[in-house]
Amino acid sequence: MTTLVKHAIIFFLTISTSSTNNNTSIDEINNLGEVQALKNPKEQAFQILENKCNVCHKQRNKRRVFTPENMNTWVNDIYRQVYIKKRMPKGKKIKLTSNEYQDLLTWISSPKTNQNGTKL
Repeated sequence: MTTLVKHAIIFFLTISTSSTNNNTSIDEINNLGEVQALKNPKEQAFQILENKCNVCHKQRNKRRVFTPENMNTWVNDIYRQVYIKKRMPKGKKIKLTSNEYQDLLTWISSPKTNQNGTKL
């Protein structure tokens, strides 16, 4: 999945830069794709959970404060609450960007996330 995303980014950057700036080399585009791919989906997801979810959970739902150690156990609940029921994040101040939604979904979709084989 990550490789597919990397190649898609490189492809779209190649198209967009070739039509606007012919001085950009393929190596520069590949390096940009590699920088994007270096980020671990779990690390990205944890940053989102820490910055957007734990802010409220630490005050209102202390049983479900997300850590790197426990976040995979909550993956089904996170998927259900964020994507299906659209209950989270609550409030008007904290919103997820489209990139954050995609990063969470990438982590949720990862085979390493759901090691017990349960389906969402």
